[in-house]
Amino acid sequence: MTAATTAPTVPPTPSTLPASRAAATDRRQSRWARSDDPLWRAVALLGVRPARVALAVLLGVLGLGCAVALAAVSAWLIARASQMPPVLALSVATVGVRAFGIGRGVFRYVERLTSHDVALRGMANLRTALYRRLAVGRPEATLRLRRGDLLTRVGADVDAVGDAVVRGLLPIAVAAVLGVGTVVAMSLFLPAAGLSLAACLLLAGVVAPWLAARAARTTEQRAVHARAALSTVALGLLDDAGPLTVQGRAPQELSALREADRELASAADAGARPAALGALLGSLATGLATLAALLFGVPAVQSGALAPVELAVIVLTPLASFEAVNVLPTAAIQLQRSRAAARRIMSLLDSAAPDGGVPVELSEEPDLSPAASSAPQDPPPTDLVARGLACGWPGRAPVVAALDLDVRPGRSIAVVGPSGAGKTTLLLTLAGLIPRQGGSLELGGLPLDGLPHDEIARSVVLTSEDAHVFETSVLENLRVSRGDVTPEEAVAALERAGLGQWLAALPDGVSTELGPDAQSVSGGERRRLLLARALLSHAPLLLVDEPAEHLDAETADRLVRDLLSQGSDDTRRGVVVVTHRLSPLDAADEILVVEGGRVTGRGSHGDLLASHAGYRDGFAREHEAPEEQ
Repeated sequence: MTAATTAPTVPPTPSTLPASRAAATDRRQSRWARSDDPLWRAVALLGVRPARVALAVLLGVLGLGCAVALAAVSAWLIARASQMPPVLALSVATVGVRAFGIGRGVFRYVERLTSHDVALRGMANLRTALYRRLAVGRPEATLRLRRGDLLTRVGADVDAVGDAVVRGLLPIAVAAVLGVGTVVAMSLFLPAAGLSLAACLLLAGVVAPWLAARAARTTEQRAVHARAALSTVALGLLDDAGPLTVQGRAPQELSALREADRELASAADAGARPAALGALLGSLATGLATLAALLFGVPAVQSGALAPVELAVIVLTPLASFEAVNVLPTAAIQLQRSRAAARRIMSLLDSAAPDGGVPVELSEEPDLSPAASSAPQDPPPTDLVARGLACGWPGRAPVVAALDLDVRPGRSIAVVGPSGAGKTTLLLTLAGLIPRQGGSLELGGLPLDGLPHDEIARSVVLTSEDAHVFETSVLENLRVSRGDVTPEEAVAALERAGLGQWLAALPDGVSTELGPDAQSVSGGERRRLLLARALLSHAPLLLVDEPAEHLDAETADRLVRDLLSQGSDDTRRGVVVVTHRLSPLDAADEILVVEGGRVTGRGSHGDLLASHAGYRDGFAREHEAPEEQ
């Protein structure tokens, strides 16, 4: 991965909002974030504005209210017309039917625009917060996840949390307001009809959703894990089809894919049962409400307490009023689905939090607005000092121990050793991406693990073998490191990384679009593209992992020697290069040989050739069989 030095433009957060709005947002998020329910904690991170939600609810009530009014007025108009009154007596009702019919469609359309705007803005806010917190949090939270699982959490799971608003909470609010209004209106005609309608609405709008949610709780938990497994395995098959086939693991992965698909289908079938139950109770409640209106209305007409025309109104109006509550079982199931997705998101955020606890509030995020990023900053620290450093993955034994190291501008260091010796783990620790397991590690005289990630990124840039290449142009891929890179700077960096001929062959130069994760380029070209990205950073310290992989011996030696020569004077950056190539290391100021979890040799190229048998033998093998390098 390569650290970026320029922050992206992001949606406003409380730190960039007016003070009054920011304070209200902070209070609301703080209250929700303290909840034990993962759904409410995730909804807090959506950052939705109450005014927008209230507007969406109002428009929903007006839309469905027009449907109810249309049914009531139409019933009155039909019943009154059967009495053959003067035409003018029906004119107001006729205009009302037209107005409510048009209003129903208009308000429904505007409500959809408003509610989806709320949800989409919220999902953008949640993804922004998620990316920020993962970027500055504990790296082991994401490193332990497979790529497909992580993609599902920031993709489908975030969408599911957004759906909780537009398909869950908003329909519930609309149904509650409209149900109360309809019951009150029917009670004005006949109190008994209003009470019976209220009971039936409770059956369809409370009992049915409760049963559906209870049945779907376990089912949706199964479904969300099945969807994650399906995405994880499918992405692995697509990205690593070649290696999996060579290793003979493709049939096993295909079997896992089929099993995940079967589990998802089974969960979907199980989830259909509570939805069907909710639909059954909704239809039953509608029928009961109509029957109750007749049972109470007919005697009222006979006694003169209710006009015959009004009987049609109290009988037919409930048919429209149930339109709002019949979607509530589906809304309850959606809330369970969203809760399962939120649980996965919040577990990731909690594990990524620096203290392992509840993630910080949005108001505590750094201000990444363009104005903040352009503000003058002090020069970054330029010296990285390790004493007795122990490196290893959290929860595992150290792979490198008792390491002393000084990295500063003008100094080049090479780290060599057999595969699995811990060289990459060392670089990740020096970059602050893995916490040290012992000893001390200081940047500018301060403990590295106590510094914010963005402060470390200003001083240290790391390019690793598995850094991501995005499906965009060559230039935009290089701008990951620094957002203001010009085409001329990009060309110079690519030529320095040994990609001059490759660039010249591209149809559109640095504007050429790359495929997903640079699948259109070779392994060696991909490595050098990542190196060019790191070279464009202004960070004074550069850490490079195996830049010579997938290159021929001559090109590899020239590239490594050029990297190590960056530290030839005090005005240039400090460099630490992990490499298997020994021939170009005469350009390094110091070489560390790491074997068996410790440093077995250190010094210049000439010193190690004279004093370290393993280093000398490795160098000899390179020159004995150059065609194999």
